[in-house]
Amino acid sequence: MLRSVPQHPTRACLACCEWLRCCGGGEPRPRTVWLGHPEKRDQRYPRNVINNQKYNVFTFLPGVLFNQFKYFFNLYFLLLACSQFVPEMRLGALYTYWVPLGFVLAVTVIREAVEEIRCYVRDREVNCQIFSRLTARGTVKVKSSNIQVGDLIIVEKNQRVPADMIFLRTSEKNGSCFLRTDQLDGETDWKLRLPVACAQRLPTAADLLQIRSYVYAEEPNIDIHNFVGTFTREDSDPPISESLSIENTLWAGTVIASGTVVGVVLYTGRELRSVMNTSNPRSKIGLFDLEVNCLTKILFGALVVVSLVMVALQHFAGRWYLQIIRFLLLFSNIIPISLRVNLDMGKIVYSWVIRRDSKIPGTVVRSSTIPEQLGRISYLLTDKTGTLTQNEMVFKRLHLGTVAYGLDSMDEVQSHIFSIYTQQSQDPPAQKGPTLTTKVRRTMSSRVHEAVKAIALCHNVTPVYESNGATDQAEAEKRYEDSCRVYQASSPDEVALVQWTESVGLTLVGRDQSSMQLRTPGDQILNFTILQIFPFTYESKRMGIIVRDESTGEITFYMKGADVVMAGIVQYNDWLEEECGNMAREGLRVLVVAKKSLAEEQYQDFEARYVQAKLSVHDRSLKVATVIESLEMEMGLLCLTGVEDQLQADVRPTLETLRNAGIKVWMLTGDKLETATCTAKNAHLVTRNQDIHVFRLVTNRSEAHLELNAFRRKHDCALVISGDSLEVGKAQIVPLLQERTGKLTCAVGDGGNDVSMIQESDCGVGVEGKEGKQASLAADFSITQFKHLGRLLMVHGRNSYKRSAALSQFVIHRSLCISTMQAVFSSVFYFASVPLYQGFLIIGYSTIYTMFPVFSLVLDKDVKSEVAMLYPELYKDLLKGRPLSYKTFLIWVLISIYQGSTIMYGALLLFESEFVHIVAISFTSLILTELLMVALTIQTWHWLMTVAELLSLACYIASLVFLHEFIDVYFIATLSFLWKVSVITLVSCLPLYVLKYLRRRFSPPSYSKLTS
Repeated sequence: MLRSVPQHPTRACLACCEWLRCCGGGEPRPRTVWLGHPEKRDQRYPRNVINNQKYNVFTFLPGVLFNQFKYFFNLYFLLLACSQFVPEMRLGALYTYWVPLGFVLAVTVIREAVEEIRCYVRDREVNCQIFSRLTARGTVKVKSSNIQVGDLIIVEKNQRVPADMIFLRTSEKNGSCFLRTDQLDGETDWKLRLPVACAQRLPTAADLLQIRSYVYAEEPNIDIHNFVGTFTREDSDPPISESLSIENTLWAGTVIASGTVVGVVLYTGRELRSVMNTSNPRSKIGLFDLEVNCLTKILFGALVVVSLVMVALQHFAGRWYLQIIRFLLLFSNIIPISLRVNLDMGKIVYSWVIRRDSKIPGTVVRSSTIPEQLGRISYLLTDKTGTLTQNEMVFKRLHLGTVAYGLDSMDEVQSHIFSIYTQQSQDPPAQKGPTLTTKVRRTMSSRVHEAVKAIALCHNVTPVYESNGATDQAEAEKRYEDSCRVYQASSPDEVALVQWTESVGLTLVGRDQSSMQLRTPGDQILNFTILQIFPFTYESKRMGIIVRDESTGEITFYMKGADVVMAGIVQYNDWLEEECGNMAREGLRVLVVAKKSLAEEQYQDFEARYVQAKLSVHDRSLKVATVIESLEMEMGLLCLTGVEDQLQADVRPTLETLRNAGIKVWMLTGDKLETATCTAKNAHLVTRNQDIHVFRLVTNRSEAHLELNAFRRKHDCALVISGDSLEVGKAQIVPLLQERTGKLTCAVGDGGNDVSMIQESDCGVGVEGKEGKQASLAADFSITQFKHLGRLLMVHGRNSYKRSAALSQFVIHRSLCISTMQAVFSSVFYFASVPLYQGFLIIGYSTIYTMFPVFSLVLDKDVKSEVAMLYPELYKDLLKGRPLSYKTFLIWVLISIYQGSTIMYGALLLFESEFVHIVAISFTSLILTELLMVALTIQTWHWLMTVAELLSLACYIASLVFLHEFIDVYFIATLSFLWKVSVITLVSCLPLYVLKYLRRRFSPPSYSKLTS
């Protein structure tokens, strides 16, 4: 599935082109491909192999290790471990340094290996799929990976297209086929594709090998929405040339939805459109991770300073530089190696909790590295259609200039249509061409009929018949069975319009490449020949069709589009602009429908110029547009249609929650200004009584300043900036906000056009919508409804951030405690670089003795999820970044220094005759202090936390039996040991408990007021 919007060349694409040059492929060039003759090639083409793996067998281990050690801290721990091979620097057993490093690396290598194996299995499945190839010997089976440029490949219904191909033939009677493109562009609608006309006319598919023909195609590129090429048959007299466009292509990764097709392979392997578009989105690093990184750099500075101070107090005696290195090794615990692993495992837990939340079913975490970002969002950028609204269109209004029909008066439209067709069946047959009297007397019925007929003909909708148990597909298609018919189209607006014409009596019952059938209220079938069709594009904002009525021979050009473009195309009138504004203010999406009758000669002249323009290889789109524009003049305005896009469930309360949480919501949409404003009011993005300030078009900086000042003077006013004064896409707004405000942004969208915005933001959320899954697949988090966003941020975002903050500070506290004790110990013993704890003690301290209780902080929560949803103001507190700041870090450093010194000095004061007793007393007190500190920090106890505390204590007591080389087992059993340990632990922890109690009593945090 593509992870990008095919608009600009991606880094992957550019890298792809570089690779082509390096490997002897040279610059990608246009190509001539002979049908069925792969050997007649004019250049080397890549193998048709899909490879999504990052590494191969040889590069896996070096690659993974390089990616780990390019980070300063991992490299630092590697150098520490390596230094233990030098006898002068050795401080203890080798495993004390190598085991923790090995564990961290093993976790990473295993995770990467699992990913790579999954990738390999997926790729192998795709590369080993079997397809049929047409050859002179008949049909042979071929693996997808062995398909070559020039091969004629047969693809069955519901089969994946294995390579980029030109569509030559189909088994469908109507001479066209449907494609499902959701895996390529994320759009769920089916696309209509047309075969090459002279190949479709051949009696059988095998005849393709008997003719001398070739395809001339452009060089491989990234654009999946356009293609320029020509098909030439040389052995006919004269040679036949046909222009090829996107309508004749079958891109790899799409699925054939109707019939069996034959195509010729144009591009393979890394030259496939889908492969060139697969860019790896920038890997996002969370703000929280950057902050933690910053703190570890401060700790590294502290480590260097402490080591230098120790050597300075020895007056730099002897080989002092070796002493510095020994102290750096001795105090290396200041930087916790387990911090990264703890935080990564925490993120996995948060992702699992989000996925398991029954209140937001179907939520998927695609980027498990940034759940903490969800707790600090300041700006939310949301798409409108399909995100805030359902993308389910309901026809609401037909406006004819002098009269408008709403939902309550549709029966009048129905009676007008009925009267027209009952009159026609009683009247004598119509004469060719309208007479003067009919022109003058355009009664209301005929005006309504013209408008409805235009809406029923001007679209890209195809009725598809499916069997419904009682009737099979062929029978349903023959009898135009209403119950078996579904409409396929590229936009829900079009389907809504065609369904509406059906409801008022004019039904679209059949359509193929060249004709369309409508059924009248009297069950009469009207046949129309489709002469030309001009599909809708985002640039043109309109679509047109030229049809010939089979009963009268009249040629009509129908067109519909957005009012901004149609206003310049239709004949002058005084109501279009005003009524479009009125309908947009009601929140309707407005389309303007127009028509123009063409004489036979006029059409023939147009067709000749149009075909000529389509055959040109250079500037084809420009030439074609110019020819079409020559036809789009002085068109007769028929009507305006208004369809409404319903709001999604619970959009209003969700937006209110986000606003109360201090999040600024921006809606970005390509709709009309009035429609967008109306939806904003409907969704309560803007309150009913709030003023709206429309930012007028500005051309320079001073005008922009004046406009901003005018906005500042208004109190409590919503700002609307129209696209004209902005002239940037959705994706460009994200970095502008990030740069100017320095705050975190979250982008929400559901369509392919939202992908770049989602990938650019600090935290991208995709909504699985009607427009397909492309946005949800490219996002960091995928939700099924917009309303789930509230819980995702207020509950999961808040908890993830607060838990990670507590966890990171605790891991740092754990390592600073033991480092303080080492510093005190060294100071007392004449600044000797001798380790206080050796071997298993040092490893056990940060693993089995304290790991579980500290890690159990990822289950902690300060308030219930219902309270967090009810009081979104709690979220506002997090935006200041207080859970993890330099202030909280300093507090924890001071706590660590106090506790480390207390334990060490206590042990030194109370110890008896032997050094072993110092180790026993201080280490036991240290473990108990850590367990008590976790208990002190926890706000809501979970049964697993209790288990973790007791398990850790049990592990320590049980392991004392095996630690006789470090600890005197007989001394531990004495009463003297127990009272000393108890006193030291109490002195290290009790003052903190008292301080915590006083703080909660006299200056309670906001959440504690809600929990009490």
